[in-house]
Amino acid sequence: MFTKKPITPLLLTLLLLFSFIGSKADTIADDKSISISTPKIAIRLAYGGKAQITSLSVNGQKVVSNADGVFTSVKVDGKVYSSLHLNAKPVLQQSAGKTTLNGIKYGDKDLTITENWIFTKKGSDITWQVERTFSKAAKIEEAAMPVINFDNINTWEGAYQGYGGLAWFYLFNEKLCTYGVHTRSTNFWNSKTGNGLNITVNAPGKAVAMKYTRTNDDKLAYSVTVSDKQMIPKSDSGTNRRLFLRKRTDVWAPFQAPALKNNQSITFSYFDYNDKYGRGKLAGLNGAQVNAVLGTIARIGVIDSLHFGGNSWATPYGPICLHEQYIGQLGLGINDPAYLKGYESCLDFYRDHAIQPDGRVYSRWAYTNEDAAPGQFNKDGFYEAQWGILMDSNPDIVTNVAELYNMTGDKAWVKTHQASCEKALAWIMKRDGNNNGLVEMMTDSQNQKKSSDWIDIIWASYENAFVNAKLYHALVEWAVVERQLNNPEKARYYENFAAKLKASFNKPTSEGGLWDEEKQCYVHWRDKDNSIHGRNMITPVNFMAIAYGICDDKNRTKLILDNIEAQMQREKLFFWPLAMTSYEPAEGKEYQFPFPEYENGDLFLSWGSVAVAAYASYDPTLAVKYVKNVLEQYSKDGLAYQRYGRQKQDGRGDDILSGNSLSIVGLYQAIYGINPLYNRFYLDPHITPELAGTELKYNYQGQRLTIGLDIDSYTVSNHKFKVISPKSFGFNATANQLSYFNGNEDKAALTVTSNKSLTIKINNWSDGKIEWVQSKSTSSAAPLTYRVSKLKPNEDYTVAVAGKIIATKKSDTKGELSFNRIASAASENISISHAN
Repeated sequence: MFTKKPITPLLLTLLLLFSFIGSKADTIADDKSISISTPKIAIRLAYGGKAQITSLSVNGQKVVSNADGVFTSVKVDGKVYSSLHLNAKPVLQQSAGKTTLNGIKYGDKDLTITENWIFTKKGSDITWQVERTFSKAAKIEEAAMPVINFDNINTWEGAYQGYGGLAWFYLFNEKLCTYGVHTRSTNFWNSKTGNGLNITVNAPGKAVAMKYTRTNDDKLAYSVTVSDKQMIPKSDSGTNRRLFLRKRTDVWAPFQAPALKNNQSITFSYFDYNDKYGRGKLAGLNGAQVNAVLGTIARIGVIDSLHFGGNSWATPYGPICLHEQYIGQLGLGINDPAYLKGYESCLDFYRDHAIQPDGRVYSRWAYTNEDAAPGQFNKDGFYEAQWGILMDSNPDIVTNVAELYNMTGDKAWVKTHQASCEKALAWIMKRDGNNNGLVEMMTDSQNQKKSSDWIDIIWASYENAFVNAKLYHALVEWAVVERQLNNPEKARYYENFAAKLKASFNKPTSEGGLWDEEKQCYVHWRDKDNSIHGRNMITPVNFMAIAYGICDDKNRTKLILDNIEAQMQREKLFFWPLAMTSYEPAEGKEYQFPFPEYENGDLFLSWGSVAVAAYASYDPTLAVKYVKNVLEQYSKDGLAYQRYGRQKQDGRGDDILSGNSLSIVGLYQAIYGINPLYNRFYLDPHITPELAGTELKYNYQGQRLTIGLDIDSYTVSNHKFKVISPKSFGFNATANQLSYFNGNEDKAALTVTSNKSLTIKINNWSDGKIEWVQSKSTSSAAPLTYRVSKLKPNEDYTVAVAGKIIATKKSDTKGELSFNRIASAASENISISHAN
């Protein structure tokens, strides 16, 4: 996405890692080179007075062909030593599939570094092993083990990290931008060429860090550092958490290297970008744009391996908001197992460091403490915001744990979060001082000028609808987890609290509730003196009420959504603003006025998923319209802004939000109906005619699924089994077993065991009659075992094939029956009904 600039001819070799220009290696008459190649990876190794990879090709595309190439280097006491300047000629040895370069020595009398390089070919991969010894213990100021100088900053669009984050080179918008991460693996990719390069570092017992730099001559320098302990950021003094720098390359603080032999290896592997990250055929939409938004914007809030949030690592003070309930949900759209696994580790870190002893969850983390209330931060970087106690962090951490568990099905992992989530919920549930089901904030009045939620410079106080809507959602989600963890009593406790909250939430404001009869919307908050505030149609509050199931009154839903859309049409806005009209002047910080300004009326795309969900079941065509608007905006500016102004609809703010992708996540979840759950893949589409014919590729718990979406015909399949249904259903498959779940039921209605490929087409599933068509692709007979559940217990049922009764079976005490079938025909119609 950058404009290419001509590269100045190199007279000096740029040691890119150190902000240091060293002299080019002396040319020795007997310098030699050798090629090492596989069908997908090819390198050219130069040796003699230097040891350097001068060329690297991926799938036939040269990605390194410059004078800098690839080399190893360290900086000690201000001196730079590198494999570009050797003290002696190394010795080359070759055998089948292996190339060894021994005796690589560089340094001086103060410090000598000795390395042996071993290159091994395996299939299409090349592994580069480096054995390294320092002549004495040393304090390393910077290290490249190695540095790879790709030809141009545009060679790759980005690099997906091993934990699911992204180094996005679009944001390296000036020279010497540098970003450091803690990971052992990175996937460089380019959607235009389709080429991808995975680099994985193996260093047993060691810590691995990486960094990416846009150089002074617009190359991309990628370097690996291996150390005994985890690398610590150099900036800022006293916090040492900053990972993105401008006009500098020294991300990492110095570290100690012992005088011991150490061993590391780097494996270069090719991957096809479309095979690995492609999303299938997206009818009616620009699939490339959808993929780009979910592959870039959605990931930029992942700052490092243990820090996932909504704000970009390029933001000046690098904040993470723990009071965002959609970070786990982003994983649904990103659909990368690495992201889900990485977020598990992140939430483990939050559990151990962001939850205070009393259960209060710190609301934020940042590179520095500049945004913190005085003294309200800990050594790990978590803090309370200067604007107030942002209480939605307590339900949001629970929501994210629950939703991540749904995507992974990792019961052992979620069990480790049971106590912490219960503690976080207990803290906020105790805030219901008047016992009406609505929890109260730490402030009683807007006059205290402190915020309590994500809209952090609006003075929402006492009974805050924004926080209570999030709490309701968390309680409903977590109750399901408690049942999975065999704690039905606790589940009922949360369900009962949620029901009480919902009842009070829906009462008119005149009766102590949050529904404004006059304004025909849910208000933002009620002060303790019963004064009502935020009557200006706060869209996140009203969208959450509908999307989360608090508002199940169809008339209210229609009023809210129609009124919002009418004003959207009048103003011709491409996306929903935070507030449809102005807050009162005393309800927010002074510079929020006059309307519209920032949180008082600007367009924040982070609330796109709840908006799309709110409209999906009411009028999906409207939801799709705004999804398309966001994609159109992406084509113009990459969505690389914090928000959009109300009047000019122009991008504003350098605080780029991953939440800008959430309307596209909403497309996946609410329109395509993709809802991965702990024990099934649940498909509940709201497809419009223009989207019919969509065929998605989706990763679910280790399987690559294909999802077909047509009007009243939905399919889910893996490599062996397929289910077709005219309505929503759940799908799960193991090696030889297929399970069909009727609607959103959490217990399989039909299970079939087969060692052959099989398609099940559901024609009817009701109390009166069950009917499906089984199809097989093989010509040989297929022995099948069926188990039908959710029947009436202890009753007789007939089993018929092609209308002919083949058996009469009694259901057991659980309402289940089983039967066997040898399927010889290519297709058979099977039905089950009550025996007369």
